[in-house]
Amino acid sequence: MDFLQAIFTFIATALFLLSIAFSVLILKIFTGKSFKNPKYPPVKGTVFDLLFYFNTLYDYQTQVAQKHPTFRLLAQAQSEIYTTDVRNIEHVLKTNFDKYSKGKYNQDIVIDLFGQGIFAVDGEKWRQQRKLASFEFSARVLRDFSCFVFRRNSAKLATTVSELSLAGRVFDIQDLLMRCTLDSIFKVGFGVDLNCLEGSSKEGSAFIKAFDDSNALVYWRYADPFWQLKRFLNIGSEASLKKNIKIIDDFVYQLIRTKRKQLALQQDCNEKEDILSRFLVESEKDPAKMNDQYLRDIILNFMIAGKDTTAVTLSWFFYMLCKHPLVQERISQEVREVINEGDTDASIEDFVANMTDSTLEKMHYLHAALSETLRLYPAVPVDGKCAEADDTLPDGYKLKQGDGVYYMAYTMGRMTHIWGEDAEDFRPERWLNDGIFRPESPFKFIAFHAGPRICLGKEFAYRQMKILSMALLRFFRFKLADDTRKVTYRTMFTLHIDGGLHLCAVPRIGSTNSDL
Repeated sequence: MDFLQAIFTFIATALFLLSIAFSVLILKIFTGKSFKNPKYPPVKGTVFDLLFYFNTLYDYQTQVAQKHPTFRLLAQAQSEIYTTDVRNIEHVLKTNFDKYSKGKYNQDIVIDLFGQGIFAVDGEKWRQQRKLASFEFSARVLRDFSCFVFRRNSAKLATTVSELSLAGRVFDIQDLLMRCTLDSIFKVGFGVDLNCLEGSSKEGSAFIKAFDDSNALVYWRYADPFWQLKRFLNIGSEASLKKNIKIIDDFVYQLIRTKRKQLALQQDCNEKEDILSRFLVESEKDPAKMNDQYLRDIILNFMIAGKDTTAVTLSWFFYMLCKHPLVQERISQEVREVINEGDTDASIEDFVANMTDSTLEKMHYLHAALSETLRLYPAVPVDGKCAEADDTLPDGYKLKQGDGVYYMAYTMGRMTHIWGEDAEDFRPERWLNDGIFRPESPFKFIAFHAGPRICLGKEFAYRQMKILSMALLRFFRFKLADDTRKVTYRTMFTLHIDGGLHLCAVPRIGSTNSDL
């Protein structure tokens, strides 16, 4: 009896403390927020809305933004302003760049995964990484090396799809693309042959799962008001995140150790092809500051940029092509016209070898279709900054120091006031003028960020996406394995298709028997 009474007392105390904590949370959310002042963006909810609508978050934000292009959600210490106004975005990302930062609120949430990497830091740390990365991306040796890697891995991917097609098997194109782009970023970025696409790297497969799960679990913190308490107690989602981070760290630190040993044996080689080698050489100038932890953070930031963004965009791209078969056929025809193979029975390897910078630049319709995919399904659906001082946005709304300002790329692609009445339609032709690709303002087409922090790898991303899609569409026609299945996203930093995208591939006429 005493034991039961102790249990009831413990439960009652826990519930009492929980109710107090919840009351304090509610008080902090609604105190000092000027939520009835028309000078500030209209309040459309609180952090609990993120929790309630989490699985359909970007569509919920779209519904709100259709009535209120700029709105607020109230959080504990600040307001979170969400906007689709192009003027506001240019104001935050360019015109007043120095007045907005990633902010402590965002950094505290992402630090376990991204640490002090380029996507999570401001100031001198950001400038140092940006400067070094900018130099590397502009180097001809890296451009040539990356093209070689992209072509080689596109041939491997097409061969894998060929084997699956001949066996009549359904396959998850998102999974294949994730493995392929992981192989590419590890070779280009870190000089390592991971061979994840062939399935020969169990450590690589475990790393992919741990990284993707961590991506989702860290993003969940934005909706979970008690994540810090759960991390302290090491329970629930935070316990899972801790386990995944350990898998990631073990893998990355082993990579750094291996790379250091390789460099020690290659001291006479001045031309370092991969990015990690360049950062390792740079770290020798300041080993205390650029230690292994710092290098780990750099690697993981390049990881999400090089693996996720390309793979998820191509996954949605193939989904759009399956839903719009005429677009798929037009791209396939453009591939044949641009490459202009003398032998229509060219092998996969021969075809890939014919893809040059010149041919890629002529693929205007493909470039338009990829951009149209990014417009509707941006790899990073929501991003933002934090106000370092009180400010007034171009649309007239005020915000306070510490407030977050988030631009909603997913939502913007569906706004008629930005893209016209057909905003929700997949129409690559909107990007073409007399058959030539016509770019839009980066503040309107925000898929690659904008301003001083615009994505350095934009051209690399387009190059890899073109090479992979050309290799696949030259040899195969793709169909959804199940037309009735609802395809939607998994809410995380990058717009993964929830549960993958299962396709069937049918060989095109003119493909060689040796390959297909």
